[in-house]
Amino acid sequence: MADARAARVVDPRLLRYADATRTFIVASVVLGTLGALLIVAQAWLLTDVVCEAFLHGHGTSAVRGALGALLAVVLARALLAWGSEVLAARSSTRAKSQLRGALLASAAALIPYGSPATGTGELAVLATRGLDALDDFFALYLPQLVLAVIVPVVIVVAVLADDWISGLIIICTIPLIPLFMVLIGHVTRERTEHELQSLQRLAGHFLDVVAGLPTLKLFGRSRAQAAAIGEVTERYRRSALATLRVTFLSSLVLELVATLSVAIVAVAIGLRLLDGAIGLRAGLFALVLAPEAYLPLRRLGANYHASAGGMAAAERAFETIEAPAPAPAALAARAHAREVAPAPQVAPPPQVAPPLEIELERVRVIYPGRPVPALQDLTLAVRPGEVLALAGPSGCGKSTVISLLLGLVAPARGTVRVGGAPLEGLDIEEWRRQLAWMPQQPFLFRGSILENVRAGRGGAGEAAVLAALEGAGLLDVVRALPHGLHTELGERGAGLSAGERQRLGLARALVRDASVLLLDEPTANLDGATERGVIDTIARVSKGRTVVLAAHRPALLALADRVVHLAPGRAVPTA
Repeated sequence: MADARAARVVDPRLLRYADATRTFIVASVVLGTLGALLIVAQAWLLTDVVCEAFLHGHGTSAVRGALGALLAVVLARALLAWGSEVLAARSSTRAKSQLRGALLASAAALIPYGSPATGTGELAVLATRGLDALDDFFALYLPQLVLAVIVPVVIVVAVLADDWISGLIIICTIPLIPLFMVLIGHVTRERTEHELQSLQRLAGHFLDVVAGLPTLKLFGRSRAQAAAIGEVTERYRRSALATLRVTFLSSLVLELVATLSVAIVAVAIGLRLLDGAIGLRAGLFALVLAPEAYLPLRRLGANYHASAGGMAAAERAFETIEAPAPAPAALAARAHAREVAPAPQVAPPPQVAPPLEIELERVRVIYPGRPVPALQDLTLAVRPGEVLALAGPSGCGKSTVISLLLGLVAPARGTVRVGGAPLEGLDIEEWRRQLAWMPQQPFLFRGSILENVRAGRGGAGEAAVLAALEGAGLLDVVRALPHGLHTELGERGAGLSAGERQRLGLARALVRDASVLLLDEPTANLDGATERGVIDTIARVSKGRTVVLAAHRPALLALADRVVHLAPGRAVPTA
């Protein structure tokens, strides 16, 4: 597999996910062809000027026209180079934007299942510094790849027409450079991929340490983690230096091969000039063009190393973009995006539909990379208007059942029915409008308390938000804040305690006024008094609604009409 990737000069997936690449390749072919013709014209004019001045002894007046034409060709080549750079910069910017959009959309859809790049630190490095390395791919490697195909062919044809022996020497020696490029390219790719992995590992480790710094400080483990970060950093430094060594050594090898090839052409021309078998004009024309035939390939080898980092990052991005995921995940992402977007107008509360019966029949769920099923042969019925508690040890599948009802997880076997109809056959977005979900760790984004609660129902009025906060037992806390509902929170709800963040997540669920409440450990991180208030709220709002809650605290289990005990790794009978 690695050999197949190394053999590809341009990953076809880049053409598929970044259409700017196609336009750039077409433009590069046109500019490269014009550039190759200008190289031949420049060599011809230069040879003509030298022969007229030194062979025939003509003055500057006789070669004035040729000098003017030579100057025009040089200026045209400079203009083509400038146009290629501008086009490369614009194409690179557009292609990176398209890849980043596809990467982040796929990563968001794959979060419930896990993916190669769902770690925050790894994903941040991949989407920023990793894909930024594609600048060199577009600005250096891809244009040079086109020139390496077009320029040698045009030059060989021109030399063969004037001196077939020099043309034959170029044809025989020019494949040596691609041969060494392929041999060196395998090592370069491995080194570059290892360097990117080291950087992603360093970013993920550092982010985890920063997130858990208060806990590490509390238990006196901060210095040990600082040493661990230093060790990961040292591994990344060694990997980067090893990649640089390969780059410099490979450039030396390619330069040596190209120089020896040009020397063979020059020696052959010199010997035939002494023997009188070739004229000065023909020999000089071939000698001027010979280095130009090898130059694009030499530069291609050097630029390959500059672009290898970008291509390695692109391949990592494609792993996430092309990772298979059940269809409900994509629908979940779209539904969540539409619900979270705050609307400027006050939206009326949704109409609460009558609760429907929910059934799980012999459901089996297997997460990728996990040998043991999260749920196996689970059969369960939730009656309309019932408060059902799911109990059991950690890892027994309580959160998985809630994910099944949300449509975030598709069963490997078995059926989930709502009102007698299979869930996969329903309009998943319409079903989710009847749900209110509070996860174990509610995600709070940077913004005001009002905006965070409104994430449950975009455009909810302040009165509805205040009622939800009161139901969650957080209203007094919010009123005590300097700006009340408009108090700004930091990332992940910084500014509130763990229990307050939990209650804010409950308020977000309550503001939806949905017919089915899915609560995953709603009283985690709460003290006894606050827990009693939240339980009273759940008891009050559950009337006329179906409530499925994952819990292990006795006070919360006592609220349920029925308790189902789940057991990890084995079948669960109907409750």
